[in-house]
Amino acid sequence: MPAAERRQAKRVQFSMEKMWAGRFAKALDSKADDFNSSIRFDCKMYKQDIKGSIAHAQMLAAQGILSLEDCEQIVLGLCGILEDLNSGVLDFDMNCEDIHMFVEAELTKRIGDAGKRLHTARSRNDQVAVDVRMYLRDEATEIIELLERLIVTITDQAEANKDVIVPGYTHLQRAQPITFGHHLMAYAMMFLRDVSRMRDAMARMNFSPLGSCALAGTTYPTDRRMAAKALGFDGITLNSIDGVSDRDFCVEFMSAFSLVMMHLSRFSEEIILWSSWEFRYVELDDSYTTGSSIMPQKKNSDMAELVRGKTGRVYGNLMAMLTLMKGLPLAYNKDMQEDKEALFDSIETVKMCLDIFAPMIRTMRVRKENMYRAAQEGFINATDLADYLTKKGMPFRSAYKIVGQIVAECIEKHCVLDNLPLEAYRAHSELFEEDLYHEISLETCVSKRISEGGTSVASVEAQIAHVRKELNGK
Repeated sequence: MPAAERRQAKRVQFSMEKMWAGRFAKALDSKADDFNSSIRFDCKMYKQDIKGSIAHAQMLAAQGILSLEDCEQIVLGLCGILEDLNSGVLDFDMNCEDIHMFVEAELTKRIGDAGKRLHTARSRNDQVAVDVRMYLRDEATEIIELLERLIVTITDQAEANKDVIVPGYTHLQRAQPITFGHHLMAYAMMFLRDVSRMRDAMARMNFSPLGSCALAGTTYPTDRRMAAKALGFDGITLNSIDGVSDRDFCVEFMSAFSLVMMHLSRFSEEIILWSSWEFRYVELDDSYTTGSSIMPQKKNSDMAELVRGKTGRVYGNLMAMLTLMKGLPLAYNKDMQEDKEALFDSIETVKMCLDIFAPMIRTMRVRKENMYRAAQEGFINATDLADYLTKKGMPFRSAYKIVGQIVAECIEKHCVLDNLPLEAYRAHSELFEEDLYHEISLETCVSKRISEGGTSVASVEAQIAHVRKELNGK
């Protein structure tokens, strides 16, 4: 047998011998082995697993539980495995049960008995718990960066369109005139809350369960806080049972991811509407649209539609996690292996959607003239006409009724409030004067909404300044 084949055969034989095989007289059924295995998905956490093992080994050495010589061999061996996995020289052995067993088996193969001492004062229960926290911390940091990039893009578009008038809607009916910049900043505020929510979740999650062992702690004189500090945690979990059985942080982040997707989906729905022929408020760049296989005229907003569609799978993952955890007794149960696929899928989906969304918004063309034309119709300055009367002393409810009658008259005469003759207004109330036309112009309607958070240009500029300050002061 060639040397390469001998090495491969030896490797398979080694990996097939389970770390827990001493208690059992029979080998695990091959189908049960495959069913039980998690390496096909938890191999994503190899960097975190190796980093956690290095910190654990160094802590054991510092406490005199592991010799300095063994510690040095272990650290060098783990660094070599990490380097080989990163470079592609080493492949994951899918015969191993999970990423923890793969790393330990590979380490023992490389350095011998010293590798077998690494698992002293540690269980896979606390090992996976720390790996998931570290992986989620790394991925959430990346998602926050993507969110902040999107917020900057939205804010830039809002600044470029802070004085562009567009109909504001309620019930998907034209309601009041606003600026397009004001509308965009509503989404900036949503995503800013998403960033804050994730930072809050990260602060609650950032405590190390490493050293909790299986559930009861250990008889060895470990220093959990040393390992926690080396791994970038703010402290340790204070109950070993909770340390290995807690997945609240997964639920909390998956809830936050669902909210991100909800906001992206709402934005997507509006983009789909705005880019339709019926609205024509925006045109998406060719780079973020597709065509039809049969209709040559089509330009479809497929990226926005896919984001809207992918929201459902993130919601589903959250429901799966909540259902998974709801009936589990303390402490660790094998059911909890199911947490990772749902979590990983949510992470990848959110990252993918954010990564495509920001450039799609940045490159879309705003059709200002279509927005303004739409704002001229639909009587969206009716509230301002009622305010005109109330400022002259008429009770609002009385003004509301009169304006409603005037709108009905305009509909009957096929005109809008802006060009109804003054004598027609005065037939409803003597309070109407020539200045009403200035008061109900779209520009006046927008510019006079000076309440904080409103749609005036000055207010939108203040919102933009606030968001930029929040991002720069993170």
